[in-house]
Amino acid sequence: MDLAELQVFLSVATERSFSRAAERLHRTQPAVSQAIKRLENDLNERLFDRSSKGGRLTEAGELLFDYAQRLTRLKTEAESAVRELQELRRGRVLIGANEGAVHVLLPVVKQFREKHPQAQVEVRRVSARQMSSEVLSRALDFGVLTFPPREGGLRTIPLGEDELVMLMHPKHPLAKRVQISMEDFGRQTDIAHNEVSPTRERVLRLYEQRHTAINIQISLPSLDGIKRAVEMGLGVALLPKRCALTEISRGQLAAVKVPPLRLKRQVRLIYRREGPASHAAEAFLAAAKATT
Repeated sequence: MDLAELQVFLSVATERSFSRAAERLHRTQPAVSQAIKRLENDLNERLFDRSSKGGRLTEAGELLFDYAQRLTRLKTEAESAVRELQELRRGRVLIGANEGAVHVLLPVVKQFREKHPQAQVEVRRVSARQMSSEVLSRALDFGVLTFPPREGGLRTIPLGEDELVMLMHPKHPLAKRVQISMEDFGRQTDIAHNEVSPTRERVLRLYEQRHTAINIQISLPSLDGIKRAVEMGLGVALLPKRCALTEISRGQLAAVKVPPLRLKRQVRLIYRREGPASHAAEAFLAAAKATT
């Protein structure tokens, strides 16, 4: 069955006249009659009782009428859904990032949402080691990394720089210092993230190379938990400065540089070289380029 012929059938059945249906559809009456005839041949059933006036439906016609209405409604709904997707009213962007990278990503999300308020943005916690493969396999539209990806088939956009600082309670004895040494930091009670990351490994390797100790006494599963613990005076933490800008500006935390451990990093948005596939991903990529 052809959907266009079903729509002709509905018009004839609704108007109860081949001529009025032809006027409504802006077609000739013979063209309408031919469409109904093809539909009847496909079904091997008569749909209209030609012996009666008013285009009365046969039993098969009555049965088809209900299905034809449902099919045309589905067609309208499908077209509407696709238009909404094109207009980013149903679009969704999937992004992989770790906790620290989210703070750099938020300005892009803000710009994207201002232009497309009904589109969805989902940021999933993904380890740096898995990020590139997740993007290449299309499990994610984008990923956020603090180092250039080794895998081919990826492009990157710089989102901004970040660096590690020592966060502490504002009344900590070292809070007024401009910077401290690695050894000074190593003597503090350190609150660290318990998730293994390239940055954590680099810091530990630097201490091994210096043959000096780092005093990790508390491990927590989230950056927010670490910041709250530092605010409570439980210890200090080496974290990306950008993730604590609000607390620093409010005087809840103090930040001091540890030059050998600053590890300034370029935060990058990665995506497939052939380009994002969805309308929402294309729009998010445009927002990222406009933000940088």
